[in-house]
Amino acid sequence: MRTALALAAAISLSVASTAALAQNTPAAAKCENPNALGVARVVEIDTTGGPGFGFEHFKAYDFLQDKEVVLTFDDGPWPGHTAAVLKALADQCTKALFFPIGKHSGWHPEVLKRVAAAGHTIGTHTWSHKDLSRLTEDEAKAEIEKGIAAVSIALGGKPVPPFIRFPALRHPPAMVKYVGERNISMFSTDLDSFDFKARKGDQVIKTVMAKLAKLGKGIVLMHDFQQATASAAPELLKQLKEGGYKVVQITGKTPTEPKKEYVDMVIKEMGGGLDEARPMSSVIKTIQSN
Repeated sequence: MRTALALAAAISLSVASTAALAQNTPAAAKCENPNALGVARVVEIDTTGGPGFGFEHFKAYDFLQDKEVVLTFDDGPWPGHTAAVLKALADQCTKALFFPIGKHSGWHPEVLKRVAAAGHTIGTHTWSHKDLSRLTEDEAKAEIEKGIAAVSIALGGKPVPPFIRFPALRHPPAMVKYVGERNISMFSTDLDSFDFKARKGDQVIKTVMAKLAKLGKGIVLMHDFQQATASAAPELLKQLKEGGYKVVQITGKTPTEPKKEYVDMVIKEMGGGLDEARPMSSVIKTIQSN
């Protein structure tokens, strides 16, 4: 049985109505949708020791109340698709937790900066999305650390929120121990949208809403990399609002500092200049195509 004391040790719940958040957060203050989904609560997690969340793998902390959801998006940032997800979230004045891939962050830092500027929380999803259970310990650690470094570089050298989701939700015991020593919290999921299998947005919406109807709440796993999710996002958020669901935003108490050797490694591998690069859209544009 989980105790209130154990729960409080890892999670500090900052309860606020959407109206209060609108007064205290610049992004929320700009909301022009009077019927927006909004953010019902902001949760701050003390990630000391690397607590895990998401009942598919971690069952210690059941912090969501009935009808509450955490929206999470993996595998970005990606041109077009991430922007569509961001617009849908902005239109509903709500927030999500993003788990970007390191390489994608290096390729598209301007997109990741937009995620941060919109007030969303950004964790990490390793460097290249390899299955950590198939790697040596040193290789797996490098995947984790290069992912952290790449996200930090893309965001201008800032430390990153202390959250990680392992690729394919595979949690090798040695890496669970390692991220715990780094005080990084692991996120699994309560319900998977399986949007990577969906051809159309309607399939994503039906899957998520059906699973929520059964569970009543949960951490929702989606991918801003997927076109189906990009197209589904506006209607999915609308249905969440109509269904009486409320969004909980996740924040971390102490951010993760990237290790310098991995920062240097990423800069060398990606060719350098990521932290100073202009947005690609301002450097390159198509002026003719056949």
